[in-house]
Amino acid sequence: MFTVLDRFGGWCILLCTGGRQYMRILHIIQRYWPYVGGSERQFQEFSERLVRDGHHVTIYTTDAWDLEHFWVRGKKRIQIEQEEHNGVIIRRFPVRHIAPTPLAYPAIRRLMLTLSQLPADLSGVISRLARLTPWVPDLEYTLDHEQQRYDIVGGMNIVFDSLLAPALRFARRTGAPFVLHPLTHLGEDKDSTVRRYYTMPHQLQLLRESDAIILQNAQEGAVLARLGVPADKMVVVGSGVNPHQLAGGQAERFRQIYGVTGPIVAYLGTAAYDKGAHHSLQAMQQLWQQGVEATLVFAGPTMDHFMSFYHAQPEEVRRYCRVLGFISEDDKRDLLAACSLLVLPSRTDSFGIVFPEAWLYGKPVIGARAGGIPSVISDGIDGFLVPFGDVRALARRIHQLLTDSDLARRMGEQGQQKTLSELTWDRKYSIVRQVYECLGGATAHRHDPKLVET
Repeated sequence: MFTVLDRFGGWCILLCTGGRQYMRILHIIQRYWPYVGGSERQFQEFSERLVRDGHHVTIYTTDAWDLEHFWVRGKKRIQIEQEEHNGVIIRRFPVRHIAPTPLAYPAIRRLMLTLSQLPADLSGVISRLARLTPWVPDLEYTLDHEQQRYDIVGGMNIVFDSLLAPALRFARRTGAPFVLHPLTHLGEDKDSTVRRYYTMPHQLQLLRESDAIILQNAQEGAVLARLGVPADKMVVVGSGVNPHQLAGGQAERFRQIYGVTGPIVAYLGTAAYDKGAHHSLQAMQQLWQQGVEATLVFAGPTMDHFMSFYHAQPEEVRRYCRVLGFISEDDKRDLLAACSLLVLPSRTDSFGIVFPEAWLYGKPVIGARAGGIPSVISDGIDGFLVPFGDVRALARRIHQLLTDSDLARRMGEQGQQKTLSELTWDRKYSIVRQVYECLGGATAHRHDPKLVET
């Protein structure tokens, strides 16, 4: 069925030669356009390219905009229930909350983890608890009663198992292949705290029952294989960028709009502890105390716990920072053009799409030696890796790149070359497309799916 096309890090990219021209595809993900994050961007890139290739793609997602909307009321949500964007049909289902306190969600996840480590078989109890995190009953009901047939059902992000379990049931009930993009967060090698929340027994069972598993990196595959997930279902793809869409950033425009002079250290991503936002601020604080002149710019969604941490800092620290929150694509391009380097010392990234985005602008990067980031950054060549939470090491590397312009330039150029040759969405999509066409070929419609009623 499959033939070997390529090899990344010793793991085969397996593709088949069959498949038909037109397919109906259902993608399930926690958020989608207009929100732009790593996983959301990935499914958007794949979905829109599938549409351009003549396939019919529907997205089932939630109404969440803010990540915190999944566990607390009052956060930003998207009001439009159904719309079409670039040919992709988007249907949103409301997130419900079982309790007024935001503590219920993490408490349930911790209980699930505790139960999963007991010797007794409590899979039924754990699966019922998983339905509540997040709780999206209308989506589950729709998938359990949907009569429309699809040629491929794809789900993304294993930690949102409450969406993936009904998606798998729907695929099995209707005879469609199920493709899972798990985005497994591996955390730190010597600390399984993060990894355990992505590899609970019921989550591993979802992976085992999938027909294909799209991975971000070879390390993710190695870990899952050790946990009993069949390696012959795995395909290493990863994330990418669109060089032409990212071009055109204007550094001076960013500086004028946000009133920034001097070097800029950019943190581009969700401002959260596990993403390294706190450590980035603490590292810069050390450098400011040494007289280093630079501005730390946080661009991306901000979690409440980070904002509490930030507002607790003295004014002499906060005056060197800009916390912008979610920014437009134009502002992101301008920031990438303006910054001296990018930092994202995260332990909860399976890839880290912002690294190749910075490389396209010739900027060096710093990430954590955790999760999938070491598979993206070549330490000492196109950026630096530091242990998660090691503020002194992070400060030292930031200072090195701020003061050694030749090193920063060489690293940025190396990253730029790697991005253009290996990390484009066109390259990544070509692999996913062939996997989908292979699996969906046996059930694909013989007619143009655009003519089928939805």
